[in-house]
Amino acid sequence: MINKIKELEKLSRLLDPKESQREKWNSEVLDYSNTFINNLDTSKAFISSEENGKEIYNLDIEEQAIELAPLLDSTTKNIDGVGINPASGGHMGYIPGGGLYPSALGDYIASVSNRYAGVFYAAPGAVRLENMLIRWMCRLMDYPDNAFGNLTSGGSIANLMALVTAREVHNIKARDFEKSVIYLSEQAHHSILKAIRISGLSEAQLRYIPLDKELRLSPDMLEKAIIEDKKNGLIPFYINASFGTTNTGTIDPLESIAAIAKKHKLWFHVDAAYGGFFKLVHELDSKFKSIKEADSITLDPHKTLFIPYGTGTILIKNKENLLKAYHCLADYMQDIIGKEDEISPADISAEQTKHFRGMRLWLPLKLFGLRPFRAALEEKLYLTKYFYEEIQKITGFEVGPKPELSVAIFRYVPKNKNANLFNRELIEAIQKDGRIFLSSTNINNVFWIRIAVVQFRTHLEQIDLLLDIIKKLINQTLSE
Repeated sequence: MINKIKELEKLSRLLDPKESQREKWNSEVLDYSNTFINNLDTSKAFISSEENGKEIYNLDIEEQAIELAPLLDSTTKNIDGVGINPASGGHMGYIPGGGLYPSALGDYIASVSNRYAGVFYAAPGAVRLENMLIRWMCRLMDYPDNAFGNLTSGGSIANLMALVTAREVHNIKARDFEKSVIYLSEQAHHSILKAIRISGLSEAQLRYIPLDKELRLSPDMLEKAIIEDKKNGLIPFYINASFGTTNTGTIDPLESIAAIAKKHKLWFHVDAAYGGFFKLVHELDSKFKSIKEADSITLDPHKTLFIPYGTGTILIKNKENLLKAYHCLADYMQDIIGKEDEISPADISAEQTKHFRGMRLWLPLKLFGLRPFRAALEEKLYLTKYFYEEIQKITGFEVGPKPELSVAIFRYVPKNKNANLFNRELIEAIQKDGRIFLSSTNINNVFWIRIAVVQFRTHLEQIDLLLDIIKKLINQTLSE
């Protein structure tokens, strides 16, 4: 047996490479990273391809090892060279993610040390760091000292955690599901519908509250629906409001909704995955006045803090509610009992094992400080206003609601063609050009083109380029 163990050890030690090998790999990866970043100014934001990276299948998993260089070459060709380039300043479709360079360093540090950030006993410093970030976000949202939260993989899991917490706090049992009522608008993010399904509440009553002319949830119609549902013996328990819808960046009237939720004792959730970190911009203070009244808030650092994908946050106004929903003990975890100065993330989350996400957020916030983040967000607001004004100067274009944040919708209205079909062709032409990537949406059967100015590398140069591309495409179409 000893001989067998030693034979296996010789092979298994290959998983722990020597410094010389690590330095070689580090150098190759650094060269790849620098080349990628240095070429972003000339790279397209979207690359269409018939192959769509199929050659990556040539590198399926096998017994034998190969060198790093061909793997990086294939990455460049088959991953970086097709589809949306999220790191490009020309990415203004959907809600772009960020990808700050220090975040990559943070992930590298977290992966090298492989700290288990789920339990305080296992990695007290890592848990303290993540909890410190949560407390900073709570203070940013003007939440009380008793508030707490969790770093999630994104807004979808954060919204799910909010709904499950509300379900437990309101003591909604399976026998109550058919009578339970959830209130939202048609502009709510589709992750809310996923959360309803995953949390077991598919049989609950969904009330889509009508919108006002600015596409905001109507408080008057909300309260009427709640009163009517109570009268009919139903159990209203959850209101979802948006601080920055994905479609248009619209902010629901939080102050009025908060008052209704308090009056009727409903859980009030604010999905601020996209818009929440605009709280850093003092110009928007009035819009955030009532967000502190929410029972829960979803934030996404991988949106408006420009952190890489996979970084979301749920904040709960009362940490006891989080513990009620998620805290659970196991026999094999008995060593940690009584040794925790901080709440362990695993005790307030669906995740037990989790990546040390905090490092990718903490490192850039400390290396840069808040000032450039605040400036970048304010810049995006002004760039969106600039585009909104300039696109209206081009004959034939109409716009949606005045942007409250950094998303706007617009479309061209041709004189003798179907407008929806024309704008579908226009967005396809913009995407085929590839220098700028935009997306589209459908609101009340009207096809709109969306611009979402969120990427930290998006500046005036990219907005002017977009306007120039649109002008040329329109002139080209009209002259055909």
